Amino acid sequence: MTGGKVKTTVPKKKATSRQKKDWFAAYVFIAPVTIGLLVFYIWPFIQNVWFSFNDVNKFNVSTFVGLQNYIEMFQDKEVWRTFGNTLKYVIITVPVGLFLSICIAALMNSKIKGTSIYRTLYFLPSVTMAAAVSMVWKWIYNEKMGILNSAIRALGGEGHGWLTDPKTALYCIMIVGLWMTVGYNMIILLAGMQGISKSYYEAAAIDGAGPFAQFFKITIPMLSPTIFFVMITSIISGFQVFDVIYMMVGKTNPAYESTQTVVMLFYRKAFDYGYKGYAAAISIFIFAIIMLITVFQLIGQKKWVNYD
Repeated sequence: MTGGKVKTTVPKKKATSRQKKDWFAAYVFIAPVTIGLLVFYIWPFIQNVWFSFNDVNKFNVSTFVGLQNYIEMFQDKEVWRTFGNTLKYVIITVPVGLFLSICIAALMNSKIKGTSIYRTLYFLPSVTMAAAVSMVWKWIYNEKMGILNSAIRALGGEGHGWLTDPKTALYCIMIVGLWMTVGYNMIILLAGMQGISKSYYEAAAIDGAGPFAQFFKITIPMLSPTIFFVMITSIISGFQVFDVIYMMVGKTNPAYESTQTVVMLFYRKAFDYGYKGYAAAISIFIFAIIMLITVFQLIGQKKWVNYD
């Protein structure tokens, strides 16, 4: 008794046999995914963190070196140069891609003929293999036989080594990256637009708001959660860009250094040179940068993302 009140405890009910069977079935269904995450994601990540503090040779024999890999990484000019290339790729492709995706999604959401055909055409590049896309665009950019230079020469101009010129190679790759991702982001944004109630637009039309006012006062604020999701995923994929550049720019290319990203440097150090411990430190550095940017975005989204 405390203060004239008697505390009573409610006995816990024992689970019925039906509930136990439901729990067992639930664990069986989630077991494959859980095991897959542990084996292919969580354990490799833990192992990678451990490798970053070791000198690991080609035969996976490791020697603990502490923070030596990280000290060398932060002193390596090549790491910062590749990080600069990656950052440039992200800064340009993310806002441009987001703008194009919103514009195309708005057009696909309007009442025009053949929208299903256009949606399919815009979405196809995102489901096409990166290797195939890279080879096609590499042929388009070819200095001697490429379609782009052939068109320029037909108009009286001179051809250009688009993928061999350090000044233009990275920007050409950005175009390919945008071509591959805009369609996918467009589908996500289109789904968000179609989830906005038409009553908002009807009320705005009664008040005299035109299409542009409705777009910026209703569509964009109501679409802000979807825009936020697309922005986060685009930044993450931008920092992880690898396959397109790897396929389009070879090691003997004069523009290789100006297009090499951090993930490409990680690949070279790990598989070409066998410096797995140093490569693991680079991958942890990429992970830390992405996580830090994502945390800042999650904090800043409270000011502009509308969840009402």
